[in-house]
Amino acid sequence: MTWEPGRIDDQAHLSEGDPGGMLPAVAASAAHVRTGYRAAVEAPLDRLGDHGRPRAIVVVGMGASGIAGDVLAAVAGNGAPLPIVTVRSHQLPGWVGATDLVIAVSGAGDTEETVAVATQAVRRGSTLLAVGPSGSPLQAIALQASAVYVAVPVSGQSRTNLWLLTIPLIVAAASLRIVPADADLFERVAKGLEDMAHRCRPSSESFINPGKSLAMDLAESVPMIWGSSAATAVAAYRLACQLNANAKYPAIYGELPESGHNQVAAFDGPLAERDIFADTAGLTLRLVVLRDVEEHPQVTRQREAALRLARERDVPVTELAAEGVHPLERMAMLISLGDYASTYLALGYGVDPTPVSAITELKARISQ
Repeated sequence: MTWEPGRIDDQAHLSEGDPGGMLPAVAASAAHVRTGYRAAVEAPLDRLGDHGRPRAIVVVGMGASGIAGDVLAAVAGNGAPLPIVTVRSHQLPGWVGATDLVIAVSGAGDTEETVAVATQAVRRGSTLLAVGPSGSPLQAIALQASAVYVAVPVSGQSRTNLWLLTIPLIVAAASLRIVPADADLFERVAKGLEDMAHRCRPSSESFINPGKSLAMDLAESVPMIWGSSAATAVAAYRLACQLNANAKYPAIYGELPESGHNQVAAFDGPLAERDIFADTAGLTLRLVVLRDVEEHPQVTRQREAALRLARERDVPVTELAAEGVHPLERMAMLISLGDYASTYLALGYGVDPTPVSAITELKARISQ
């Protein structure tokens, strides 16, 4: 498969090459924020505080469901009055017990790891909150344990339902007075996502379309994506995951300041030597930095120095600034931009962005 930039401005190709409707699914993000909020406020979340504030919140999920936990932790920030931990495995940490809140999230409602950990949480007497589709095995576990379940109308690939799965977690945390979040915030996020959908719409040409422009930057490179804060690090990780799943494309995720202690060394490696691949189909390194208005001063200095270092070594650089006042707004805008870019990158390579056959085959082999 070769990169053909003309494809992403070819309306016929964008329609025919996306039979699963990934572009429309990304455009539905604003509606998902509003729907997720309604589903959460209609659930009996007040029950979560029956025994007071939990000692810790443990979010259990895989893929986009796990990212929901990362978003919650970033929204809470360093001022959170308790630890918020995301678990991506079959096993609940040994320290989790009856004084903790476990939030199990699954877009499919039957994710093996999530179901296993939710069951463990019930056995340990933890407070359980679960989020997923109606009629799922996860809902059955919650109902049997008399736990709160937020049913959301997921459809298609789980990764396209990020905001349906995430917003209930933030509403729950707000009900426990762990994060400040109200209806106005979620409406601002939804309106911001609507604006991004307009700017990144398929009929908008690549020279003014930020999603297509980012896809063109990423093409024929190995992107090393860094976030400079908790919020932008979540967006960086999501972008790497979406490049993997939508474009079937390699990507490296990192977070400053940690990346300055290891990944920056790649500036002196073989992928940074662009002339080596002049006559081959090899990929070269590209640094993608997602910066935030809420950076530690030392991180700002490190980010600026790393960008200079990359440019001095002729490593191509893309720098994106988070937009919005609240961390949730800034994450949402960067995540939406990345969702569009990964989809356009797939279509520019002639790849159908929706199916993930290797993931499906891996799961089938495990279940045999």
